Parts: sequence; C-alpha cells; structure tokens
Amino acid sequence: MLLAIDAGNTNIVFAVHDGKQVRAQFRAVTKDNRTADEYYVWLAQLLQLEGIGAKDITGAIISSVVPPSLFNLRRLCAKYFRQNAMVIGDPDVDLGIVINADRPRAVGADRLVNTVAGYRDYGGNLILIDFGTATTFDIVGEQGSYEGGIIAPGVNLSMEALHLAAAQLPRIAVERPATVIGRDTIPAMQSGIFWGYIALIEGLVARIRQEYGKPMKVIGTGGLAHLFRHSTTVIEAVDHDLTVRGLRYIYERNAGKPRKPIE
Repeated sequence: MLLAIDAGNTNIVFAVHDGKQVRAQFRAVTKDNRTADEYYVWLAQLLQLEGIGAKDITGAIISSVVPPSLFNLRRLCAKYFRQNAMVIGDPDVDLGIVINADRPRAVGADRLVNTVAGYRDYGGNLILIDFGTATTFDIVGEQGSYEGGIIAPGVNLSMEALHLAAAQLPRIAVERPATVIGRDTIPAMQSGIFWGYIALIEGLVARIRQEYGKPMKVIGTGGLAHLFRHSTTVIEAVDHDLTVRGLRYIYERNAGKPRKPIE
C-alpha cells in the first residue's frame, strides 16, 4: 500500500492507496513543530481502525507547501513505515510535465500534482480551481503542461480578515444565504463572501478563457469546492481526491528509482 501525504497550509491529508483504490484518508491540522513521533501516535490509531498496520505500507510520497513540516513527515515515513519517501520537488522525482513558469521551482507542489492528475483524468485545456487556504486557478495546457495560474485569498482567510479588521463584525461560517441582499449583519457578510466568491470564480474563468483562446473544462477541488458547485454552471465537476490521486500517479511513474535516504 502507498502512503500519500499532502501537506497544505491548513491541513495535512494522509491517504492510503491500495492499488487504485483509496483505502483510507485522514486529516490533521498543520503544525510546523509536530514531530514524527506525534504524527505516528495519531496516525497509527486511525490506520488500526481501518485494519492497516505499519508493515502494510510499501511506499510513501509527500507533497508539501510547508517547508518546516517536511523533515518530520519524511522522518515519519522512514522511522515508522521503513519507507524512503519520494518528495515532490526533489530533482530525482519526475512529474512528467512541462512547467511553463518564470520560476518553475516556485510553483506550489500541490498545484503541480493537481496538474498531473487533471491532465491524466480529464485531458488538456483545463482550469483547476483549488479551494484551500488560498483559492488557486491553474491552467493545464493541451498536452498536459502547467501554464501558470492565479492565486486569490481563500474563503476562510477572507472571512477571518473581515472579522479581525472590523471590530463589530463577528466570525461566521461559510454558507449560501437565503437572499443576495442581507437585512442583518450576518446574512450580509455571508452574501458578500459566498456570492462574492461566485463572482470571483465566474469572472476569472471568463477572463482566462478569453486570454487562452480555446474551450476549457473547469474542475474544482479542495475542501470548500462543494459549497460553490451547485451555485454556478462554470464548475463542471468537483474532484476531492485529485491531489492524492496525482501523488499516486507520480509515485507509479518514479517507482524503482534509487533515492537518497533521509539522514
């Protein structure tokens, strides 16, 4: 079984692949100072509930946009699962795509992993919208290349900024309000966040398509994608497993290559 780890700014996702099937998937809050031992104490109990032992893990791969977490995630794989994890961004890990960016190494690992999975599963000429800590729009070219994208503040980040910057505005949950025009503070805030993001999505997709000059499919992913899926016709499908599936594809592409062990 393959342990695929996607470390984002807010959450870390641990997914166990049994062949092509995602056998189990767990989330933990991202904490820079969490040790390999702490990860394992938490993860081992959840794996046990799914009938999975440490010896069942025969491979590991990590995508991280949080550099301080990477060392301990690699230690987790090496110490407790006896696996020298592949790491997205290491020179010996071939993604199989062209990265058309001014600074390819500055592109987030998760965005490249999504590009790999998006092209393989949906073909080229894609817009991938990832609703995470940031809301990102990534362009996948006709032949699967990464063609750049857009980074906007995430939904939760925008809500928190609104609450912190305005003394009389409360912290609220993201949900679709009953009406666009709010007649009290909370529904007014919910409308601004929810319909504001719908306008952001529709507006940016339209501008991307106009600049790109070709028909493009739009796929949503990330924890909050489901909130917007049925309120706009722009998003054609939501794929919550896009990143962890992309990690499996990359692992399979690079399986058998020697890697430098963690020190």
